[in-house]
Amino acid sequence: MLEKNMGGVDRASRLGLGLALIASAAVGALGPWAYIGVVPVITAALGSCPAYTLFGFKTCKTPPPSN
Repeated sequence: MLEKNMGGVDRASRLGLGLALIASAAVGALGPWAYIGVVPVITAALGSCPAYTLFGFKTCKTPPPSN
């Protein structure tokens, strides 16, 4: 499965932005392209971003190394 690479603030901001885009598309304010908001909603729900994996980014806390 996908490795978690997103922290809480990152996930919350993606969820908020994604839902705002979807709502804007639903009421016709931004047009149908705004349904792209499903992408940040899905990545927020999974806690993993494929682009972060590709570029080696991580916004979540990593556990301390065990000795």
